[in-house]
Amino acid sequence: MSPFKLTLLMASVLCAQLSYAQDDVTLETMTFKAQGNWLDDTNDKKVFEHAGARTILTRDQIDRSAVSNIKDAMKQIPGVQIQENAGTAGTDLSLNFGVRGLTSRFSPRSTVLMDGVPLGFAPYGQPQLSLAPTSLGNIESIDVVRGAGSVRFGPQNVGGIVNFTTRDIPKQFEGNVALLTDVAKNGNVKLSPSLFLGTTLDNGLGLALLYSGTHGDGYRDDRSQTNIDDILLKTSYHFTDQDSVYLNVHRYDAKADSPEGLTQAQYKQDPYQTSVDDNYFKGHRTDVSARYLHQDDDRSFELLTYHTDTFRDSHLQGTSKIRMNTAPRTYKVSAIEPRFSQVYQLGGINNEVSVGYRYLDESSKEYVGRSKVYSLGDTPLEPLAYSSAHGGTQAHAFYVDNRTELGDWTVTPGLRFESIKTNEHFSAYNKGVFVNEVDAQVKSNELLPNFSVLYKANDHLNVFANYGVSFGPQQYSQMAQVGSSGRAETTLDGLSPEKAKNYEIGTHYLNNGLKAELTAFYIDFDQELIRGDDQIWSNLGATSHKGLELGLSYDLKRWIEGLSVYGNATYTQAEYAAGNFKGKDIPLYSRLVGNLGMQYVKERWTFNTDLYAQSKQHMPGDASTGVYTTQETANGVYGNIPGYATVGIKVSRNLDDVVKGLNAGIGIKNLFDQNYFTRSNDATGGKFAGAPRTVFLQTSLKF
Repeated sequence: MSPFKLTLLMASVLCAQLSYAQDDVTLETMTFKAQGNWLDDTNDKKVFEHAGARTILTRDQIDRSAVSNIKDAMKQIPGVQIQENAGTAGTDLSLNFGVRGLTSRFSPRSTVLMDGVPLGFAPYGQPQLSLAPTSLGNIESIDVVRGAGSVRFGPQNVGGIVNFTTRDIPKQFEGNVALLTDVAKNGNVKLSPSLFLGTTLDNGLGLALLYSGTHGDGYRDDRSQTNIDDILLKTSYHFTDQDSVYLNVHRYDAKADSPEGLTQAQYKQDPYQTSVDDNYFKGHRTDVSARYLHQDDDRSFELLTYHTDTFRDSHLQGTSKIRMNTAPRTYKVSAIEPRFSQVYQLGGINNEVSVGYRYLDESSKEYVGRSKVYSLGDTPLEPLAYSSAHGGTQAHAFYVDNRTELGDWTVTPGLRFESIKTNEHFSAYNKGVFVNEVDAQVKSNELLPNFSVLYKANDHLNVFANYGVSFGPQQYSQMAQVGSSGRAETTLDGLSPEKAKNYEIGTHYLNNGLKAELTAFYIDFDQELIRGDDQIWSNLGATSHKGLELGLSYDLKRWIEGLSVYGNATYTQAEYAAGNFKGKDIPLYSRLVGNLGMQYVKERWTFNTDLYAQSKQHMPGDASTGVYTTQETANGVYGNIPGYATVGIKVSRNLDDVVKGLNAGIGIKNLFDQNYFTRSNDATGGKFAGAPRTVFLQTSLKF
């Protein structure tokens, strides 16, 4: 049975099962109005009307579930797979998720935003999130659009769009202080305080101060300390009912130890040990964004401008050769993005045309230092220059789409044009002595079509389909390298920008306390780029990603007051489509991933349990060898990774009867202390244990 037929069959069964309900809640009939930026004011109705797979996690949902960080929260989203901390992606500073089998390391295949501003250091030249400047304590919602977004948002959108919305400025004074305490099995403690203060003055000026931090030690026995401070000042001013301005100033400072990977023998002896003294990541980011918004029934105009200044450094002692490596990098980005939407009628048919433009300028300075090889246990040697680079990107992006309402059908064709010019001046050194330099330049002009259609079967059920072409420009690290001869060389003949075709067919249901989505997807990647053991990029070749996603939440109050369930399940088949490994699974993804939770509220008490499970993963090695490794290698880097399941529980109580606004809760993650692990093949690669049983305490005071 085709994915399309299966989707329609399951949607029909779902509708039939619920048709007997007596207290149907009819969705408010939609008057055709200008939508404008559909990342604004997200809610269940917007998700229902979106012609693609989309999930929103609210702050209330996150607070009441057994999670304590962004990575755990995102496991509740269909199609999203989280990579456990591993290798150079092994700290709380980074964010590592993949969508539909795409690589998870530093989340490079999705457009990741915070309040509409890109989180990546440089959205075109360095989109990876080894420093992810966002914190759970400041988040109001997480909006994940897994398809049909390539026209309005980009680049790097083959894995969709993720927008972290920060906490809103309240109309009346509101304050909240909270503390999350994680206590690992070995007794290590990590504290995550947060603060929120906000109000809107009589003159219409809104102000809010947000702070979220993380300080303490992780579950590795030693050298796993984290220190994060994330502060945001938000302002707004509504000078008419339709016109508003917003100004945000954000600062993020972080440093975290990065324990090394273990060999097979070391892991067997003690999976939580570490012997490397000086591995760490650190960085900071300052960003400012300003936004003007006009919104009425017939039109929407938005002007967004932002500037980001990011510094990131790593200090890593390699495992294959004992040498100290440093990599300080600085990136600056400035952009302006106007968007305009207008409702109009043509032949009595409702339409909304939307046009947008972005000009973005980014600059980069990158340096790599490597010391001479020394023996483990010796005092680390001072790194010497290995390579340096400075570059930049100037990018213009235009888009236009037109939403047309034809009875129960909504049809939206669109087109995006990306014009990108990237350059890099790259120098190689031998033990600090200059060797040579090269200049590399890439120009890309890409037309990216998108088409979506939504059919409204009734007020509670719709069916959608969409097609889009996604584009990932060539990054700075993919333009030049130090070759095997020790000389600088360009890689423009061997690597090229990435392109993928995305297809979705699915359905949404919303009624009687049930929210459900079911989607069949297919991604045709023409050639995916991958970073190898030597940290040099190569062409993975064509890959294909196909599967099914199911997500639901159901309020069972009709039968048991206060009881609700939620969950998701995803089947993904991501394979090499060419080369020596053709037909075999690509690295580090699970074919089956699922999450199931239950919540029961009784008077002042809330009880929650969460089950997460994933099937085995592969780490097969370099495809050029022709050997698809399944047995674990002695260094712990390659071999299959068994699937696992973990259970989390949480009990919380509203303590208004003791102190007004006070809440407290206690939870346990990985309740049964399931032993699980992942692998990494980077500079600190090997075998990495997942988090053991961890107790967490939550207290908050709202005033």
